[in-house]
Amino acid sequence: MLRNLLTLLGTALSLLVVDIIFPGVSLANFPSALIAGLIIGLINVSAKPVISFLSLPLNFVTLGAFSLVINGFCFWLASVFAPGFRVSGLLAFLLAPVILSFVNTFLSEYFAEKYPKLTSDNSV
Repeated sequence: MLRNLLTLLGTALSLLVVDIIFPGVSLANFPSALIAGLIIGLINVSAKPVISFLSLPLNFVTLGAFSLVINGFCFWLASVFAPGFRVSGLLAFLLAPVILSFVNTFLSEYFAEKYPKLTSDNSV
């Protein structure tokens, strides 16, 4: 449970970094970032696998480059459902999810190194 909360917090902080870097991404406040992080997680678990499977031939033809479009679409879709979160512009649509992923990975590694007992999965 705590691990999921840390993941949500890391995603929300990553969204705030993306908000600073890209002018096409807009977050109203930190609670909006938390809600957007939760919605991004839900979309990545539910809708993204279906979209990825349906677009597999196109992804194969483009040698995986279509994955950027899928990530951008899921990122934009989260902005439709999250209040206070807006994505506009092609650059934000394509590159903001990449930056979000990099920052989120960095923060996850930081939390795992700094607090190993909190982030370890002891449910074997």
